Amino acid sequence: MNDIIIKAENVNKTIVNKNGGEVVSTTILPDISLDFRRGEFSAITGPSGSGKTTLLYLIGALDMPTNGRIFLEEKEISAMKEEELAELRNEKFGFVFQFHFLLPEFTALENVMMPMLARGRTTVKRAREKAAELLKQVGMEDKQNNKPNQLSGGQQQRIAVARALANDPIVLLADEPTGNLDSKNSENIYSLFEKLNRENNQTIIVVTHDEHFALRTHRKIHIIDGKIDQDIRTKEPGSSIQS
Repeated sequence: MNDIIIKAENVNKTIVNKNGGEVVSTTILPDISLDFRRGEFSAITGPSGSGKTTLLYLIGALDMPTNGRIFLEEKEISAMKEEELAELRNEKFGFVFQFHFLLPEFTALENVMMPMLARGRTTVKRAREKAAELLKQVGMEDKQNNKPNQLSGGQQQRIAVARALANDPIVLLADEPTGNLDSKNSENIYSLFEKLNRENNQTIIVVTHDEHFALRTHRKIHIIDGKIDQDIRTKEPGSSIQS
């Protein structure tokens, strides 16, 4: 069985803007190729503006490359139409962002239920049961009836992680998930990702500025000016991650 879950081949991303009467093109990723293994916990690092978030968005089909190809489980997602991509994002990927984007009028439990109900493939009862299970998995079972404004930043981000897992994604993508958290809550989120990877064999790709976090993963990919400067695997997928 092929253990490569995501593959990017010669991916280029160029943005074209009009500056007055002049057309200006900016290449964010000039030509990048890499792959990710099933069950691998990877960190993408680099200075601001290096292209790491753009790469994450391309991997997660939130954006499309200008040139090149991206595959998920050997299917070319870069050739899919928007309707196919929307379904793929909902079923195959879980997303965690720097800002949790929880819906303020709904409880923690209801926020986690939302992605399941959006698919229309389950009952409200089953969605509620599964949401409760996920909140327990991230240590928030006692907060399921709280609304976001009744929770700390770290608690809100844990609920965002539970929501990202609602549709059993094969890949969890996170963009600076601890960017707005203090050191204690950041450590809690790090430990949660490690637990998910270890216990669920969850494939996780995280963009982060935090070198301490990056060094705790299986693999660190450092990007400068849209190019891979370093790609270091320190541990094999499935191995224990030590802090």
